[in-house]
Amino acid sequence: MAILNSIASWLMKKRMHQIELFMKYPHDVQNEWLLNLTSSAHKTEFGKAHHFKSITNYEQFKQQVPIQGYESLKPLIERTRRGEQNLLWHTDIKWFAKSSGTTDKSKYIPVSKEFLDGCHYNGGRDMITFQCINNADTKLFTGKNLALGGSFKTDNFGDHHSYHGDVSAIIIQNLPMWAEYFRAPDVNIALMDNWEDKLEKMALSMADENVTSLAGVPSWMLVLIKRILELKKVDDLKDIWPNLEVYFHGGVSFTPYKELFEKLFNNNNVAYMQLYSASEGFFGIQDERVSNEMLLMLDYGIYYEFIPVSELQKENPKTYNLSEVQKDKDYAMLISTNAGLWRYQVGDTIRFTNLSPYRFIITGRTKQHINVFGEELMIHNVELALKTACEKTKAHIIDFTVAPVFMTDNTGAHEWLIEFDQEPNNLDFFISVLDDTLKHINSDYEAKRFNNYVLQKPVINLLPKNSFYNWLKANNKLGGQFKVPRLSNDRNTLEDVKRSLLKHA
Repeated sequence: MAILNSIASWLMKKRMHQIELFMKYPHDVQNEWLLNLTSSAHKTEFGKAHHFKSITNYEQFKQQVPIQGYESLKPLIERTRRGEQNLLWHTDIKWFAKSSGTTDKSKYIPVSKEFLDGCHYNGGRDMITFQCINNADTKLFTGKNLALGGSFKTDNFGDHHSYHGDVSAIIIQNLPMWAEYFRAPDVNIALMDNWEDKLEKMALSMADENVTSLAGVPSWMLVLIKRILELKKVDDLKDIWPNLEVYFHGGVSFTPYKELFEKLFNNNNVAYMQLYSASEGFFGIQDERVSNEMLLMLDYGIYYEFIPVSELQKENPKTYNLSEVQKDKDYAMLISTNAGLWRYQVGDTIRFTNLSPYRFIITGRTKQHINVFGEELMIHNVELALKTACEKTKAHIIDFTVAPVFMTDNTGAHEWLIEFDQEPNNLDFFISVLDDTLKHINSDYEAKRFNNYVLQKPVINLLPKNSFYNWLKANNKLGGQFKVPRLSNDRNTLEDVKRSLLKHA
């Protein structure tokens, strides 16, 4: 295994030359991809309708192609699912990544072979490359990568078959042989549909494996780890997986979970690497250990555009390509991909922290914020405030959701449902720190809280263990693609969680 580890590590490190090229020439690389994408798809139905053949630069592209959401592309996507091809992309598409929708219960994101190979597999390779670069003595390839995956299903449309499921399941099902060799658990377990049975079988099968890396959403990885600790009757993972060296995480912010993971791992040698991977694409990787910023990956078959958050509600918002963005400003992201998404709104907001190379942090979701009272509360505000409150009260959070309490006597508030792994040693102090931190980092929130004129102090409700798990289960939302909505402008999620609590009381 030592020789195999050395060879594999060397091969991964060779990729850095290509990464350094797009870091050095980002605008050239992106311009090449724009023309490559439009040229490849110019004979598709979408390409013909928007005159792709005549596009030679970004200005033409944004003039000829309107900004798209799932609703505008849905008719072409549904026709593709039923067997028609050459609609959005020029090669056949049979796989669709299922993602939670807002107006639609589910979205079906097309996955072409070019997209799978050039985007998601390259992302998986590059996260390992950065780990090998950052850890010269890596032993990553002496053991297994434990990856939490979803499941997929077959759709039968007469004589045509297509497939839909969690993007992680699509990746696992189509992995190249070399990658499958280092992955665990067995594919028959990894792709099981019943999430609870899957977690139990994963725990049983992986408890005695030599696991050197983990990959998955923090909230679900916690459930699996705790079950493995129960089976082995130990308190930290170092006793089970002494060679664990990195946890690749994404899907939700790691901030509320990091201290709890550090406690469970009890191993200072474990690195935590953030990924920005979604059904729509693999966008960013944390390339440096000392910072939680991610490097925008520019050679994955994706062309990026950005809408300033201040423009989002406008009928014709301004859009910018990579060469036009500014540092420390929040943008919603648009992507055009080699799977046929064109100027598509991903739904996330990011902020560039560096422009050479392009590094960024995720600041929220365009649909997940609270602005009922003019407080403009974004998810990154909330997560930083929670982190500060937890540190000062020795608390560890499992999950949470926040919703407005609508005005009575001309004032409102924010109601929080929080499930703790370890509750605050002083709840009143926790609330004060949370509130004061939000005031400090968000001037709109501070203004609305002034003298309780508009907003009262936060209302915090502590939930019993497994409350959010039971709510997700009751709504058939167990699995990596499903997450608890953090912030809402209505009370639907919060009230539904409360009703679930009564059923399990």
